[in-house]
Amino acid sequence: MLKQSLQQKLLQKLSPQQIQVIKLLELPTLQLEERIKKELEENPVLEEGEKIEEFQDSAQTEDNNERDTDKEEFTLEDYMNDEDIPSYKLSAQNYSKDDKHEEIPFSGGTTFHELLISQLGLRILEPEKAALTEYLIGNIDEDGYLRRDIDNIVDDLAFSTGIETSFEELVELLRVIQDFDPAGVGARDLQECLLLQISRKGKHNPDVKLAHLILKKHFEEFTKKHYDKIQKRVGASDEDFKCAIDEILKLNPKPGSAFNNPMVKASPTIIPDFILEEEDGDLRLSLNARNVPELHVSRTYSEMIQDYAGNKKNQTKEQKDAVMFVKQKLDSAKWFIDAIKQRQNTLLITMNAIIEFQREYFMEGDEKKLKPMILKDIADITGLDISTISRVSNSKYIQTHFGIFSLKYFFSEGLQTDSGEEVSTREIKKILQECVDNEDKKKPLTDDKLAAILKEKSYKIARRTVAKYREQLNIPVARLRKEL
Repeated sequence: MLKQSLQQKLLQKLSPQQIQVIKLLELPTLQLEERIKKELEENPVLEEGEKIEEFQDSAQTEDNNERDTDKEEFTLEDYMNDEDIPSYKLSAQNYSKDDKHEEIPFSGGTTFHELLISQLGLRILEPEKAALTEYLIGNIDEDGYLRRDIDNIVDDLAFSTGIETSFEELVELLRVIQDFDPAGVGARDLQECLLLQISRKGKHNPDVKLAHLILKKHFEEFTKKHYDKIQKRVGASDEDFKCAIDEILKLNPKPGSAFNNPMVKASPTIIPDFILEEEDGDLRLSLNARNVPELHVSRTYSEMIQDYAGNKKNQTKEQKDAVMFVKQKLDSAKWFIDAIKQRQNTLLITMNAIIEFQREYFMEGDEKKLKPMILKDIADITGLDISTISRVSNSKYIQTHFGIFSLKYFFSEGLQTDSGEEVSTREIKKILQECVDNEDKKKPLTDDKLAAILKEKSYKIARRTVAKYREQLNIPVARLRKEL
């Protein structure tokens, strides 16, 4: 049977403008520039650069007695009002006109693979074998390794080029590549790479001979730094064994990286979103918007709306459709400009709250001054949602007088000392790092000893917690930090 019922629901929906603000809030400076460029290309109403002149307030010319029978869905005066077309400057005055902006010229050069192919040209090989060797070179990565399985390369050659070869033939050609410079190129794993390099040093040197034996017969123990076991098995004295290990440590585990390749792009430069300056004991925060253009609504399209308002009665359907299109683009342009302004305000509110919370740290730059801080702390101060604080801190950087830092760096959990004082885990990690840096490398500190040191400093931390912090700092275990 059919039944009728009433239900009451409470729903929350985001408007397109709110969604646009949220998306812009997540973008760092470089991606924001790309987003603005895209909007300028798609919306002809939106323009960049300073306005030549301000819009003049137009007199109200519409007669109340003359109205269209089809009733307009929007009021044109809303798009002619000067106050609804904000003009603001996005570029902060962080740079002087005298600043030099020199571009570094791009220099070409020989790539790593071209270097290998040029050496191949010096070898006398049959055309078929030369082609196979060049194919092998194409499978060598930038570190100088052939990480692909040779059987898979045999199959690829058969299916893609129709060339039939064998595992043995490709291994023979790989030996040719392994004779190229730099030493170690064409290796299939780290052990082979180090053996290729140590073999070129000549086995007449007793230290090199012992190093070759260690890599050949005791490589697994060597990677785990079981030096006592290796020394006992090879029967070497302390001095000879140390000299052999020193020879191994001189080798390059990534021979391809030793070749300076000008064609490889450098890692992207971090562009800070905020700039914090310290002046006479006071902190001054500003947004870094050097490359963000000034945006405003096009005067041409605004005049088009004014012309339409003065002559409504004689408009054709095509002209009305054109005005409707302009109206939509005007809405989009104003929403985008307002979203940029709201993004800036939210960023400044959030960053100012972080600075006030961590004022001692920002004044001195001492990591031990960092207080425990989570997203909820800043959300409570600003009155913003935790998700908003998370979006602001994600992929954003601040430039201070003591370096550039990610906003996520300032958030950390807290622990209590014996005296009941709450300290940041950053401070504990700093102490761990200092202990490892100053330890005796012949007898590195174990996790138990590190926990005991922290306990002496009034930090009650379990050994497993010390191990977790050590791993977060990318510090290996004590055995792997041991040196002869």
